[in-house]
Amino acid sequence: MDEEKFENFQNPTDERLAEILKTHKNVAVAGLTPKQESPANRIARFLKRHGFRIYPVNPRYESVLGEIAWPYIKDITEPVDIVDVFRRPEHLGGVIEDAVKVGAKVIWLQLGVIDEEFAALAQEAGLEVIMDRCMKKEYERVVLMRRVK
Repeated sequence: MDEEKFENFQNPTDERLAEILKTHKNVAVAGLTPKQESPANRIARFLKRHGFRIYPVNPRYESVLGEIAWPYIKDITEPVDIVDVFRRPEHLGGVIEDAVKVGAKVIWLQLGVIDEEFAALAQEAGLEVIMDRCMKKEYERVVLMRRVK
């Protein structure tokens, strides 16, 4: 992976990313919409095809991708391992508290979602953070490509 340009944050190593992606299979997708062209929808469909359990999080929809949509992360009553966030940094309020409340272990901030202060607060709350990375691309890179080698 190219050298990241964060001042006070470092993403997990490739080995740790592979471990996360192989063992944490229940993913709350914050900002998931039924619009097939949206990045959140494309990535969630990919994750479903690769054995992940998806929990759409969006108060505007009753279901997305054949799954019950939850208004907020904190409302999910099923086990959540990863909170995959497709929201701009200014809309991250409450994500840490909700992730902790549902027992998530990881907050994954998608490409372009960068907030080092948020990442530090999430880590202080005991959550592992991946920032400015695409879950689909990372799965392809550290899980699928390594199987080929």
